[in-house]
Amino acid sequence: MICDSCGKAGAKVKHLPRSYGKGEQMMVIEDVPLVVCPHCGESYMTAKTLHEIERLKIHRKHLKTKRRAPVISYV
Repeated sequence: MICDSCGKAGAKVKHLPRSYGKGEQMMVIEDVPLVVCPHCGESYMTAKTLHEIERLKIHRKHLKTKRRAPVISYV
């Protein structure tokens, strides 16, 4: 895969969790595909991924699964 930032070959797709929002409105989306480049270190989402995330945010009430997770403060 060619990196959109530096133009070099070798970028790969990694699936990682991403969080959106704060407090009671926070949600975590698992397995979000990110393009990661080993040459320039850039990571980004494709337009298709961004559109799907927006769709998930809109329909979150129907798609969500509640889970408890420990929260640790850095400070």
